[in-house]
Amino acid sequence: MRNVSPVFPLLPLSFGVFQAVARFNFESTVNDFSLDSFNSACSSLASQISIPNATLNFSQPVIAGTNLTFPSRNTTCVTINGQAPSVTVPVDICRVALFVSTSDRSGINMEAWLPMNWTGRFLSTGNGGLAGCIQYSDMIYGSALGFATVGADNGHNGANGEPFLNNSEVLEDFVYRSIHTNVQVGKEITKEFYGTPHNKSYYFGCSTGGRQGLKSVQDFPEDFDGVIAGAAGNNWNNLMSWFDYLFTVTGNSSSPTFIPVEKWLGLIHSDIMSQCDLIDGVQDGIIEDPDLCEYNPDGLICRDGSDPSSCITAEQAQTVKRVFSPFFFDGKFAFPRVQPGGESAAWTPMLLGGDVVSFSADWFRFAVRSDPNLDPHTLGEADWELAQQLDPFNISTLKGDISAFKEHGGKLLTYHGQADGLDSPIMSEIYYRHVSSTMNLVNTDMDEFYRLFRISGMSHCSSGPGAWRIGQSFFGDVSELGGDNLSPDRNILTAMVRWVEEGIAPETILGRKFVNDSDELGVEFSRRHCRFPLRNTYDGQGDSTKPESWSCQ
Repeated sequence: MRNVSPVFPLLPLSFGVFQAVARFNFESTVNDFSLDSFNSACSSLASQISIPNATLNFSQPVIAGTNLTFPSRNTTCVTINGQAPSVTVPVDICRVALFVSTSDRSGINMEAWLPMNWTGRFLSTGNGGLAGCIQYSDMIYGSALGFATVGADNGHNGANGEPFLNNSEVLEDFVYRSIHTNVQVGKEITKEFYGTPHNKSYYFGCSTGGRQGLKSVQDFPEDFDGVIAGAAGNNWNNLMSWFDYLFTVTGNSSSPTFIPVEKWLGLIHSDIMSQCDLIDGVQDGIIEDPDLCEYNPDGLICRDGSDPSSCITAEQAQTVKRVFSPFFFDGKFAFPRVQPGGESAAWTPMLLGGDVVSFSADWFRFAVRSDPNLDPHTLGEADWELAQQLDPFNISTLKGDISAFKEHGGKLLTYHGQADGLDSPIMSEIYYRHVSSTMNLVNTDMDEFYRLFRISGMSHCSSGPGAWRIGQSFFGDVSELGGDNLSPDRNILTAMVRWVEEGIAPETILGRKFVNDSDELGVEFSRRHCRFPLRNTYDGQGDSTKPESWSCQ
């Protein structure tokens, strides 16, 4: 049995350049594994451990610096879900792969990455979109920082919804069971391998992964001590309907209501910035709080003699106004608006490009209507209403009473990019207020266990014009795993660890913007992001690229 330190270790990594950079400024882990004994224990694990309903495919030591490929992974995990075709593992790990049956017609493929330099912490990772794709970048991140880290394929292999067709068991895995099973099995594997149970348990995910984190908080309050849920895709049914609704607003490329993507990215975005960029007192291409932006596109309407490339029609102006207005159907609020500033994101061609978003099309084909031949362009209010009524396994993930998680001592940290063009960041504010109202808690009460950070200029989970790097994933540069990058003041994962284990809650998260988003080119500017409902405000003097020129008010 190993003697496990309760705080982050110095990481004595064996992979070349990582030796110099991957240092965290806390106490080192005491570890009785030699490399030989670690490799031996790993190689024999699959033959020695027995888990009900599970088939262990292999357990194998992976030496730091090894490049892993995934030949059995569906190609859509790369082409649609945007994952790298291969990854380089930065630390010595024991990689365990297994299949866990969840019914007679469903099951999950999962992996556990068990680092040689274990801190006693457990970390579960999430997924994205409709994807049945293990997020290996998060597996790298967690295991490199000494977490026993697990990930699963959400009960199906690939980034589309076809496996949901006429199989409620696979759908149940997707909604919640994959994550919960992954946690239960992963904790058992961790205990068996290290000879002692974990000390603290964490969750880390964004988008669908954010929804999965909230689902765990709501339905399995004892699974985690700390949950990080970014850009959570809750209010799921109406989110899928909102994607379809936006197509009814824009029409296809031949419709008079349609606006070409290049006009959204150029003409309209520039006009929004001219109206709203200075609301926060600084003209920097970032709308610090887009809730304050009430954009009016009428000034872009073509006049007699106007160059059509530099203006829009009156019908197109109405399209813009509808995009930047909440979604209602059957006389009821369904989903918030696209936030001004988010139209410049890389997601714009998907969201406003004259077609139904693929996530939505697949959801209605395979989960709502059970008709693989369904034409998503024909969807309307009857379909949106049906999706709400079905709400399979409560995928809406809107439960407001999370008192069991609070009483367990759990901490919930959510974040949402304010330039998110795929999932309106207003939804995270709505859910925060919903919990506050349901549990009858004022903001100071909420601060004890639930904090929301609004990240200005961040697109969906990452990228964008703002200071969006907050330690929310591993983006492939070795420097992310060491030095100041792991400071709890600027890293959302280590901030959560400090909150859970030392009782020090994050007041702000320092985000950074790298020149051309390249670590090699250095930091362009930094900004502290405030916890909701505080608003980041420029003090009116000093260098606006410096975080000390801003304050939370």
